[in-house]
Amino acid sequence: MLLSASTCTAEWEQGEHLFKISNYSIHRGMGVGCYIESSWFTVGGHEWCLHYYPDGCMEDGKDDIVVALELKELDHMALTARVSSTISLFHWTTKQFSSSVAALSANLPNPDYFVTHKLNRGEMEASSYVVDDRLTIKCALTVIKEPYVIEEEAHIEEEEASPTSEITDQLGKLLEAKEGVDVTFEVQGEKFPAHKLVLAMRSPVFKVMLYGPMMEKDSSRIVINNMQPLVFKFLLHFIYNNLLPVMGDDDLLDGDDKKEVTRHLLMAADRYGMERLKLMCESILCKDLDAESLATTLALANQHICSRIQDACIRFIASSSSTKIDDVVASRGYNRLKRTCPDTVMEMWEKATRLRKT
Repeated sequence: MLLSASTCTAEWEQGEHLFKISNYSIHRGMGVGCYIESSWFTVGGHEWCLHYYPDGCMEDGKDDIVVALELKELDHMALTARVSSTISLFHWTTKQFSSSVAALSANLPNPDYFVTHKLNRGEMEASSYVVDDRLTIKCALTVIKEPYVIEEEAHIEEEEASPTSEITDQLGKLLEAKEGVDVTFEVQGEKFPAHKLVLAMRSPVFKVMLYGPMMEKDSSRIVINNMQPLVFKFLLHFIYNNLLPVMGDDDLLDGDDKKEVTRHLLMAADRYGMERLKLMCESILCKDLDAESLATTLALANQHICSRIQDACIRFIASSSSTKIDDVVASRGYNRLKRTCPDTVMEMWEKATRLRKT
């Protein structure tokens, strides 16, 4: 039987650049269209820099601050790609970067090789982003190159096709059987035997913990603090099986408990540098938003820099009825978020309002 196949794929690369503006007030008054240029940085195999316009880049926008992302045009090298860039500012009170002050996507090359972000000066100066005459700008950049298709053709008899890989099944059974375990984790009194090499292979944090220069003195017994035993159990399941456990199989978890466990599992994924698990948890939480849990989920996204969840929360608010919005405001999570992260709340309402108008 003749089987033919093709695969569409794309390459992308992400990077960040910090641009620190000292003597912020002195730069004001340079004039419309005048800018300060950052150092060049490389993302996606190409060089970029930021242009900071203290007085805006056009007369009708002189009350705004403009941050422009420039692509350096390289000889004999053309860039045809989509570029997604996000500008965020360091908040000196919370000691965190805002989720995003401005975000744009663009196709390059464009005539000027520029992607421009406008920031409202009044709002920025009133929100503790400028302290001691200092402003710190972060540009998060993703370069997505044109997708390409790989054509494949093979003469394969269906009954002779190669079997699927069994490595994840074998690793899962290895964990269940506890064969050859060489480390035991203690989580709130519960013990979880595991294999150092598997953990180090799957998590850069476990690798440093178990084999790095700062490894535990007794690396055969490690106590894990600030985590629930069930969350650590699910974390180990993912490490060995590369899949999330089916939480519905556990009769002890109802809908709210599943959300709570997923939130804690996202925190664990971030703690141990497991990006795929973090993204999977983000996807689950984005699909399971409701008025009662929205504020709690947004606070989590703000703490662990989960832009997908932040955007989903804003879309939820923008598309909600007034009754549902009242439910959000009445939730315990909202009142807690309002006290601890007032700027996040203000940003959520501003973005949702803008989205409603579009």
